[in-house]
Amino acid sequence: MNKKILFSTAMAVVASTAFGFELWKGESEQVNTEMGNTTNTAGYWFSYSDSNDGGLSEVQWPVPTGNGYDDNSLQPIIETCGGVCGKVVLSAGSVTYDPFVGIGFNVVGETSETDDTPAAGDASAWGGICIAYSSTLQPVLELGLGDEGDQALKYDNPFNKLVKSSEGTSKDIPWADFSQAGWGVSQGGDVIDGPTAATKLVAVKFKIQAKDGSTGNFNIVQIGPYGSNCTYSVGIKNVRAAAGVKAMLSGRTLSFSGISSDASVEVINLQGRVVKKGSVKGASSLDLSAIDAGIYMVRVSGKSVDFTNKIVLK
Repeated sequence: MNKKILFSTAMAVVASTAFGFELWKGESEQVNTEMGNTTNTAGYWFSYSDSNDGGLSEVQWPVPTGNGYDDNSLQPIIETCGGVCGKVVLSAGSVTYDPFVGIGFNVVGETSETDDTPAAGDASAWGGICIAYSSTLQPVLELGLGDEGDQALKYDNPFNKLVKSSEGTSKDIPWADFSQAGWGVSQGGDVIDGPTAATKLVAVKFKIQAKDGSTGNFNIVQIGPYGSNCTYSVGIKNVRAAAGVKAMLSGRTLSFSGISSDASVEVINLQGRVVKKGSVKGASSLDLSAIDAGIYMVRVSGKSVDFTNKIVLK
């Protein structure tokens, strides 16, 4: 069952808004929910797991987290992946339920400058949620109501089951399509439907829960209000390189142009292991046919070029 998560999300004073949040496209660590209060803490991505109950599950990030302000910031991950991506490693430890990890964001943020309890907000105007993602394990999208609200539900929170997709997919989910599994209700927990949960929403959570020992990769590239046309796009994004330098993925061939001097290229998996090396100059290419399908980082470095970015091999 879904137990108390590592990141505290106790419900507090309810805020409301008549506006929907902006479509997030994997460009920054903060989702603009348009429901934040004066603390300016709404929308920051966080990770959580089963560790509070003795689980050992984790997300292995492709690059270290942290920036100059917060050691747990996911900004380096987002810049690398064009979204929130990583490898899921599920390990039950001493828990008696299927282990889990998750990624989420709070819709309002902390209650005040002196109270870091996440506040709840009325997200009815969103109409629901759209999401674009890839995941090799089946995820769910879950509505978090904070520690107090989740406990009252016996952690049987309204959710919508997503499909697993290694190539990436998108889904538009109205509030009415979020529902409880029912096991919490059978234990005396509160009954709630998706539209009601949306009126006192604390957090939106992308959760992966599976059998002990399961592993898989995921990437959340877009999320927004219902009907905002979430689209999963693959390939190389936001290449940081000298003007005129291009990198293009066609099938299993990675091509480069505009590199004026010798440069080295490395293809790195999400565990940090180099799976392919080569050298490039001018218009050249790298054959990736021997590499398994999945998400990889491409690092190119030389006198005239220096960038790292993501590719998705099908």
